[in-house]
Amino acid sequence: MFKSIRHYLLGKTLAIRETAEEKLTNFQALAIFGSDALSSTAYATEEILLVLALAGAMASSHLLPISLAIALLILMVAFSYREIIYAYPQGGGVYNVAKENLGETPGLIGASSLVFDYILTVTVSVAAGVAAITSAFPSLYPYRILMGLLVILFLMWINLKGVRSSGRIFSLPTYIFIATILGLLIIGIIRVIFGILPKAAILTDVTATALPLQALSLLLILRAFSSGCAALTGIEATSNGVRAFKEPETKNAGKILLRLAILLIFIFLGIGFLSSQVGLVPAQSETILSQVAKIVFGKTPFYFLTQIATFLILFLAANTPYAGFPRMVALQAQDGYWPKQFSLLGSRLVFSNGIVALSIVSAILLLLFKGNVHTLIPMYAVGVFLGFSLSQLGMIFYWKKQGFGKHLKSVMINFIGFIATGTVFMVVLFSKFIYGAWILLPTILILLFVMKKIKKHYQNVEKILSLEETEFLRVLPEKIMMIVFVSKLNRLAIETALFARGFKPGEIKAFHIAFDEKEATELKNEWEIRFSEIPMDIVIDEFREIIPHALNYIRNMEKQWKESGGEKVIAVIPMVVPTSIFDNFLHNKTAEELANAIRKDPENNAEILENYIKVH
Repeated sequence: MFKSIRHYLLGKTLAIRETAEEKLTNFQALAIFGSDALSSTAYATEEILLVLALAGAMASSHLLPISLAIALLILMVAFSYREIIYAYPQGGGVYNVAKENLGETPGLIGASSLVFDYILTVTVSVAAGVAAITSAFPSLYPYRILMGLLVILFLMWINLKGVRSSGRIFSLPTYIFIATILGLLIIGIIRVIFGILPKAAILTDVTATALPLQALSLLLILRAFSSGCAALTGIEATSNGVRAFKEPETKNAGKILLRLAILLIFIFLGIGFLSSQVGLVPAQSETILSQVAKIVFGKTPFYFLTQIATFLILFLAANTPYAGFPRMVALQAQDGYWPKQFSLLGSRLVFSNGIVALSIVSAILLLLFKGNVHTLIPMYAVGVFLGFSLSQLGMIFYWKKQGFGKHLKSVMINFIGFIATGTVFMVVLFSKFIYGAWILLPTILILLFVMKKIKKHYQNVEKILSLEETEFLRVLPEKIMMIVFVSKLNRLAIETALFARGFKPGEIKAFHIAFDEKEATELKNEWEIRFSEIPMDIVIDEFREIIPHALNYIRNMEKQWKESGGEKVIAVIPMVVPTSIFDNFLHNKTAEELANAIRKDPENNAEILENYIKVH
């Protein structure tokens, strides 16, 4: 039943041979790898203005200087990641770079920051995309959380189906956004030059009015700067997907990264310039980009096209982690840091467990933060810059291995990148600490602890199962004792006793826990009639404590058997296995609980054999 539902929702199961890697042209790659970074321009300027508005209308004059500083940072990060592209053509994610060059713990910290980044990319992009729609259609604002959850559900569904990020399909929305925004900026700038761009209307739900005004201090400027650094989110995506490019891979990836940076800078500065010219102030129910588009285009079809294009690129940005997160977690699962289930391909040749986990956590965050982009940005930015910093530091150590003298230019680029991103990380962390950035620290510590714990478990399992450390012993049948557990005398009990006797062990016993004397006597008499050669031991307990008595009995038998020269004790457990979900609720789980208790009991080394009968 479950299988048929899965086939209906997701499609038929695909064979491994149907896996194919599609190479992207530069035109397609800019759209796919650029959607995440370009989409950040939809909210980055608004985040700066939201902080500056706390110091009053005059503080908005600092918008352009702050934006220029962020634009310079974008350029530095782009050149730094270009070096990673050339050094790691197989994909230079922070996990690989930090682990190989800085060690296990920095690598896991980098991986944790990337997990954090991927989850928040989905949540922030979905929330911002929904905000673009509700800005154009205010009547939908009360339903923004529901709309966000539906978008995440849809993203999960299409990715579980295995719909590939085809360049031809996903290029279109990105280039519609680029064309629309460039048109908006060009028309807006021309109207500014000719002095015909109207000033912003005074909105009734200005966000800053709910908060007391603050003095324009250095701390406030740093907060505004750190908020605007959200514009850099996603710029590293190109370095993670070098193998997706057509030959020459590294050269094409490097070109696209620089083109993306230039395009990102132009759009980001353009939105900031127009916002400062018309005196925009953030509002609760309408985004800054929506206000700019409304002033430039008026409420014409071009305005609605801008909002729809913004939603579409944010939708693509939210979809990007569905390609990166499951693969990254699968890679770490193969290294033993995540449960092995995350490394398994689903029926549609995608890492289904990673897709589902990403969707669930993103949806929970959307609910917890009520779909509010502003409350999510502090966490988002600090996680991104932690990953940036570790990547750049890892590259410095990489060039050290290669020889500083041979790669002085590359060393300087990554060193400047590390100083810049490391400084911004500290600025973002401390200026946004009480506004949500603090959440990153315990989250990374918890993830670090969990991943190391998982790794230790798998290492212990490998050691136990290792061929090199195992001393093989051929246990002869006469050295084996078998204990048959009997709950009542029926067909299953008889078949289990015959099953155990077929192994011809050195000794075989039956064991039963009775709840009163009468039951014990009747069962033992009937058992001796059928299996006189198999002695039965019975324990009577009116309190019905089955598992403790069973474990104690096995321990005693194991001790006695080894003292007499035996080697192994095997518990044989009869089990009824229902074949339908409904019937499963009609049977107790005593046999399963007993088997699990024996497996986990540190005081015995008994093995388990299960003899079961299916019931329909």
